[in-house]
Amino acid sequence: MPDFYSQQSKVQQDDYKQFLKIVGSLSNLSSESNVPYLYYRMAEKIFCRSFDAEDLSRSDVSADAKKSSLGIGLKTFLGQNNKTFQKVAEFNSGSQSFRNLDAENLVREISKLRNERIGFTESVHNIEKSIYHCIFREKEVFKVFEKRMNKIDLDKIVIDVDKKITILFNDGIEEYSFSKSKSTLSKRFETPDFIDVFKVEVLDDPLHVLQSCLYEKSSPLHLSKENDEENIVYLPLYGSKNTVRDKSGLNQWNASGRVRNYDEVYIPIPATIHRKFTDFFPARDVKFELKFPDGEVVSAKVCQDGRKALMTNPNKKLGKLTLRDGLKLAECETCHL
Repeated sequence: MPDFYSQQSKVQQDDYKQFLKIVGSLSNLSSESNVPYLYYRMAEKIFCRSFDAEDLSRSDVSADAKKSSLGIGLKTFLGQNNKTFQKVAEFNSGSQSFRNLDAENLVREISKLRNERIGFTESVHNIEKSIYHCIFREKEVFKVFEKRMNKIDLDKIVIDVDKKITILFNDGIEEYSFSKSKSTLSKRFETPDFIDVFKVEVLDDPLHVLQSCLYEKSSPLHLSKENDEENIVYLPLYGSKNTVRDKSGLNQWNASGRVRNYDEVYIPIPATIHRKFTDFFPARDVKFELKFPDGEVVSAKVCQDGRKALMTNPNKKLGKLTLRDGLKLAECETCHL
């Protein structure tokens, strides 16, 4: 069995459990159940903070965190019968391409997309293998277990049930469920063994406790100022009219005028980004540091009229990430999204 948790220091494990207990103790803020509540975003933050892991949860990839060369998908769910299906992927953006396929071809296409997503994540983030780290929630208890994140064996897929809105299938190792209506893939998580089990005391009146800790002037945790908000900007890989021109953007390497490296690209920055987030990017040609998914930090700047292009130095670093690692294009192959 994969075992990330047990290899971490006792100090980190204790911090992790303490943070989870604190959040679990506040369950009555949103629930009246005796099963402690744990919001998945909070679980991700606690995991990365406790184990000094890189947070990938906002990147729309198969792993939520990375530590060294290990990718980690983070899950939290109710105990139920120890054999629960949990969502592992969504395919809403590509649902039109497989919506009318028969069950066999649909399952195969979904499985290929799932495998490609895992492969992309591991390639771009220099991950050698991936696991699931799960928090299993029962009455007044959190339980920790881990499972290997396997790709689906395309040659061994067997359809078990084909219903109007759901298909159940397996590959001899894992069981899966695909929702036709929601375009989501779920995997069955069986939990025969647990790495750690610890009690969580749910507070009867968490608001009163928080008021005492945070707002009473005698408390060392008294709040004195608001937390700064963090802006997140997503840049499209295409230009105007949702297209990539033959000699600009991701095809900048193909532009005329001089000899260019095949990985020379730039990422378009729509004018709406500058209008909505006026101070997010610096002025034209002002250098700043850009951190890549593999951890390398390179020099970058926005350039061209209207600050419409994001480029790096060396520029081929950005091209390798987008063209080779991401889109799997060969040199001289024109990108068309």
